[in-house]
Amino acid sequence: MKKYRFLLFATLIISVSTLIAQPDSTSTKLNNPLSINLDIMSRYVWRGTDYGGSPSIQPGISYSLAGFTIGTWGAYTTNNPGIQEVDLYLSYSLKDVISLTVTDYFFPDENSNYNYFDYGDIRTGHVLEGSVSFNGTDKLPLTALIATNFYGNDARRINNNDSLGGIQYSTYAEISYSFKYFNIFMGANLTNPDTDKGETGYYGNSIGIVNLGISTSKKIKITDKFSLPVTASLITNPQAEKIYLVAGFSF
Repeated sequence: MKKYRFLLFATLIISVSTLIAQPDSTSTKLNNPLSINLDIMSRYVWRGTDYGGSPSIQPGISYSLAGFTIGTWGAYTTNNPGIQEVDLYLSYSLKDVISLTVTDYFFPDENSNYNYFDYGDIRTGHVLEGSVSFNGTDKLPLTALIATNFYGNDARRINNNDSLGGIQYSTYAEISYSFKYFNIFMGANLTNPDTDKGETGYYGNSIGIVNLGISTSKKIKITDKFSLPVTASLITNPQAEKIYLVAGFSF
């Protein structure tokens, strides 16, 4: 595991160093490859599940060059101790249409002295996911995503002797379509846990729709030179029989 940790972080460090060191002849002051953003959301609802049950502060930093993007993203609930999240990701975009991404999700336990660098198979709080997405075009405002957990704190299978088995390789798929003033989306859990053995799923306890809704956005003018982007989403999870109305703004 020490060797695995070293290789993972060495790869990330080398990737960042390479991206920053390479000159970008096409970049200008209006096209800065470094992006810093902050979202303030009324709730953090991800793929049909509410994480934290409170408003969420969500910072992000990314650097893009030659089709590659490396970045980090976090979510911090305002209740205590709440649910916190810090992610790292590396993505490659093919002509801005197809994206290949590897994400390291991490949910630190604020009630314990957690170890971020623990990547032990069963102990770790990390979840590694690989995903492929279609980002749509001007003529076809349709997006599609399929993502699979391939290591870490995924839902586990249970062996016939009731011992803990390997991960379920939980898989999620989503499609969305954008209209002039709003977009609609639908996401599904594609993994089927064996509930007879006591297994539970990462996204849901059976194959089916777990994320269904509609969203819209608007820029609210604050001054002549500054407008505040505001988004709102009505999200339902038919499998869990939950509904959420989420709104937020970005800086």
